[in-house]
Amino acid sequence: MAGKNIKVLLVEDNPGDVFLLQEFLKEVTTVVVDLSPVERLSEALNYLTKELFDVILLDLSLPDSQGLETFVIAHHQAKATPIIVLTGINDETLAIRAMQEGAQDYLVKGQVTGDLLVRSMRYAIERQRADNALRQSEERFRVALKNSPIFVYNQDCQLRYTWVYNPSYGLTVEEILGKQDLDIIPVEDAQRLTIIKRGVLTTGIGTREEVSITIKDTTRYYDLTVEPLRNESQEVVGVTCASIDISERQAALRDRKLAEEKIREQAALLDVTTDAICLRDLNNEIIFWNKGAETLYGWKATEASGKNASELLYDEFSPEIEAALLQVVSKGKWQGELTKLTKTYKEILVASRWSLVCDEQGKPKSILTVDTDITDKKHLEAQLFRAQRLESIGTLASGIAHDLNNILTPILAGAQLLPLKFPDADERTRHLLEILEINARRGADLVKQVLSFARGVEGKRITLQLRHIIVELGKILKETFPKSIEISTDVPQDLWMVSGDSTQLHQVLMNLCVNARDAMSSGGSLTISAENLLIDENYARMNLEAKEGPYTVVTVSDTGSGIPREILDRIFEPFFTTKDVGQGTGLGLSTVLGIVKSHGGFVNVSSEPGSGTSFKVYLPAVEGMETLTPEELPPQTGHGELILVVDDEVAIQETTRTSLEAHNYRTLIAGDGIEAIALYAKNRDKISAVLMDIMLPSLDGLTAIRTLKKINPQVRIIASSGLMSDNKLSALAAIGVNTFLSKPYTVNELLFSLQKVLS
Repeated sequence: MAGKNIKVLLVEDNPGDVFLLQEFLKEVTTVVVDLSPVERLSEALNYLTKELFDVILLDLSLPDSQGLETFVIAHHQAKATPIIVLTGINDETLAIRAMQEGAQDYLVKGQVTGDLLVRSMRYAIERQRADNALRQSEERFRVALKNSPIFVYNQDCQLRYTWVYNPSYGLTVEEILGKQDLDIIPVEDAQRLTIIKRGVLTTGIGTREEVSITIKDTTRYYDLTVEPLRNESQEVVGVTCASIDISERQAALRDRKLAEEKIREQAALLDVTTDAICLRDLNNEIIFWNKGAETLYGWKATEASGKNASELLYDEFSPEIEAALLQVVSKGKWQGELTKLTKTYKEILVASRWSLVCDEQGKPKSILTVDTDITDKKHLEAQLFRAQRLESIGTLASGIAHDLNNILTPILAGAQLLPLKFPDADERTRHLLEILEINARRGADLVKQVLSFARGVEGKRITLQLRHIIVELGKILKETFPKSIEISTDVPQDLWMVSGDSTQLHQVLMNLCVNARDAMSSGGSLTISAENLLIDENYARMNLEAKEGPYTVVTVSDTGSGIPREILDRIFEPFFTTKDVGQGTGLGLSTVLGIVKSHGGFVNVSSEPGSGTSFKVYLPAVEGMETLTPEELPPQTGHGELILVVDDEVAIQETTRTSLEAHNYRTLIAGDGIEAIALYAKNRDKISAVLMDIMLPSLDGLTAIRTLKKINPQVRIIASSGLMSDNKLSALAAIGVNTFLSKPYTVNELLFSLQKVLS
């Protein structure tokens, strides 16, 4: 049907259902459907006398016809046209009866999508063609029967042989005619045949079975087909049987089944492993692709089979891959780390092991590849190396700062003493001494910043409320920053307390705000917000520097130029700066990191060039916090509600599933928007809420949400993302998203979001 219009006659009296089907079909771009809607059966019958249709969509409940009779009349008028029955949820029994009478398929209203409707129509058309082909094949079979070894015969209602062709059982036609099975074959075999044939006489429905008959201690196997024999009045007056000896085929089949079972057992073992296992021939074409490979790379086995592995998994053929191929062919094995692409063009790092597979003569015939995903492992290692590198730099900076202090101390003292020693010095000399003192002080300030990065500046620690610092800082920024930068603060009244030095924490926030200002030379928005966060085991596993417990989190976000990905890991190094000479020392962020670490906290940064930057400062919360609101109380557990979780990250799918099921929720998992829509359409009456990631492959989250809203305007949706701009948040609210959950989230945040949308 590819590339051809489908001509459809829709018999439906409900205008709403007609409109919905038309809308569904408009969303399908793979085929053009020419839909002709009518409201009555009589109109449909009139249409069928004038035009030919590829398929009929038929509602069984019409103004001029009701129930199964509707189908019977339509089927009689258009026997050559496939009919798909439309029915309500409570009428599936009636639809099944219609299928028994000849309907090709049925669809339940309220569970139909455009893709499902088109697939059903295609299936009905192809099935009708197959039925026609089968009838033609049977006719050819009867013609060819004269030259075949098939034992064909008729029996009457008493199961006496009335006609025989190609007799079997070692008997002649004369020895069989007029007899019953009990007269010519052993009792047990005859009784088995009699039961089968009487069943056809009673029901009028043919059957096909494999039977065994033992004659003279030799058991033979037969493929037996039994069909009702009818007279002109369509009354069953006997049976027509066809029997062919399949003893040799049966023996071969048993051997093949044993071999297939062994292969299935071996394949099942390969599918149990989480590693991606791939077998490819020497032309690099994929022969085998296990479940682990489907999960890791996103390609189904049917999609990957026969494809060139390099075209499927790499951007370009690199010398590294060529060297690996040469080594595995020459030495029989190779292993190393490779960067590969998933179906959604996401780069992942794998530990890859290649082994050469040879045939019975020892000649190479294929390469077996086993890949283990080490992307997250490498990410954690990078965090650890970065922390170790900063620690090493800090140790070095601390030593240098100590020596610089020793050097600067006499210089600064001398610069201050010389004017007193020489009060009559000329103006030029006094000016030079003043310059010397100013620059010595600048050097001393730089040393203090280096020390604050290296080990944090010691200060007086008190239990303080960051809300007051943020509010005060907001006022200062509004007075001093350019008017082209919009300053906003968002701090809850119940923000938890921290233990720290207010001057140092003020410096942390001021440094971040100054950097944000410099990134918005043409203006923009600067937002300082704060929140309470209880970090649990899930969150701590996602962030190497986090520990379980309560934190106060301050976020400084801007809409500036952003930070290029290639330098993001270096921004906290002392003296590293992207600013022009004379505009910055490169110590601002290193000072921030040093102070926050000395307070027992950590800093996370997320940025996209052109889309702004967000710094999150995490500080451990301490006792003395204000009265808890319901949001900080332990969340309620679920009551068995089914939650559809939509996320393309397998690690997030698993942690979210585990967290929900541990709190008495049930889950369905989808990896992209298309799968989410299909699962929701199938289970819409069971799903209580949908947790939807916005950044998805194949079909993005916003489009998926709009589609779910079309299926069910009352669907409860929690949107989730790691980076969300204000305009995207507004778009979510506009399409009816109930709440937004920012990544990474704790179990409590997830449960509170569900509690909010389900209440």
